[in-house]
This record gives sequence, structure tokens and C-alpha cells, in this order.
Amino acid sequence: MRYFIELSYKGTNYHGWQRQANGLSVQEVLESALSTMLKQPISILGSGRTDAGVHASQQFAHFDVDNEIKLTSQLLHALNCILPADIAIHTIFPVREEDNARFTAFSRYYQYRIGRQKSPFLADLVYVFRYEVDIERMNEAARLLLRYIDFESFSKVRTSVSHYRCKIEMAEWRVEGPHLVFHIKANRFLYGMVRTLVGTLLDVGQGRMTVDEFEQIILARDRRKAGRSAPANGLFLVEVGYPKEVFMNKSGSIQ
Repeated sequence: MRYFIELSYKGTNYHGWQRQANGLSVQEVLESALSTMLKQPISILGSGRTDAGVHASQQFAHFDVDNEIKLTSQLLHALNCILPADIAIHTIFPVREEDNARFTAFSRYYQYRIGRQKSPFLADLVYVFRYEVDIERMNEAARLLLRYIDFESFSKVRTSVSHYRCKIEMAEWRVEGPHLVFHIKANRFLYGMVRTLVGTLLDVGQGRMTVDEFEQIILARDRRKAGRSAPANGLFLVEVGYPKEVFMNKSGSIQ
């Protein structure tokens, strides 16, 4: 049987979502907790691979088991007790065998959060950027992203993807209280794409680059033309979109 997990995590202490040899990952910690509680080896697949230091207020993953699991609130409570404080499971629910946390998802929505002043409470959650920026000009450049589909210029060079096409449906900067937040939603994202977009758009906002020059970077399909990558601590995966059929058995979930 296949089950979906809905979870959130603070990525500060992890080398990203995906299990790897050179550091602790969110996937590794979750698999260990699930294997302990279910008394069998559990392997999970997430909706996407967040980078080291990136956070998720909503992430989904799936795992398979031979026999049906008895879903109880006690199971969820026990899992959250053995997980570290910076990872929380919100729900577990059964899905169809063909539902896949990564490939069934049709959208991912990220936010990048910028603060104007240092805060001892938000040091790991907000990028402090004190320079003045022209938000209107940054949004003029961001709107260009909706007109194009190839974003090779904003992808890390060492990546194994077969193509660089992404369909962006939203890209907008908003002032939200004391923070400046970049909202971006697409069917998929390339490795390092959002952080590179943020870094390059900040160059536009500072007047170091024109909107026309930003468009030429998109057309160049060359990472060397884009700006620096913004730090990981300001980036959050906030929503993953699935067809409603995925949630048809969510009434049987634990939460």
C-alpha cells in the first residue's frame, strides 16, 4: 500500500531534503523515524529536493508498505516525539498506487523572505538585505518570467536534468509587514533556480541591471550571465499542488 505524508521542516540543520553521504538530510531523518515506528525498512520519495538550509512549510512524500497500516493519532504523536523539533509530520493518509509525491504534483509554490533589519528570532528564516530596491522595477522584470519557459540561465551548472523548461504561473514581489517577499509558482523548478532568480532580481532592484538586460539573461541560457544566488535561509517551499483525486482517502488520515 502507498501512503502520503504531509510535513514541514526548518532546513537550517540539514544538507537538503535528499539523502546523501556528506551530511544529514531531512529524508534520512524521516526514513529512520518511520522505520523505527513501523518496524520495517521505509524508503520515502519527496515532491521535490530542497537545497541545504531551505525550509518547507508544506512538503509531501510517499512510502510503500506490504500491509495496511493502522493509522492512529497515537502513531502520529509517537512519530513526532522521536523526530527532532525542526521536523513535524502533520498528516499521513492512504493514496492510490499510481499516486506519486513527485510526479503527480502539478505545481510548487515558493516564497523568498527578505528582512530589512537584523532579528535574533529570525536569523535562520529571513535574508537580511539592507539596501534600498525599486520593487516596481523588480516586478516588471519578474513579469517577464511568465513569457518564457527555458530557464537554463538560472540553473546550477552541475545538474542532471534532461531539459530546462518550466512553466511559471506566478512571479511577484510583495511588501508584507516588515518583510519583502518574492512569490513564485511553477510546475517545476531547476536546481538553485529560485535563489538565483532572487539574486538577479535584487540586482535589477538596485539599478545594477536594467529590465531589458534581465530579459537578455533569460534568452542567453547561460548561468554565467545571471546574478549571484541568494542565501538559502530566506527560501521556503510553501505549497505543493496535486489533483483532488490524490486526497480522496484523506478522510482516513491521522492528524
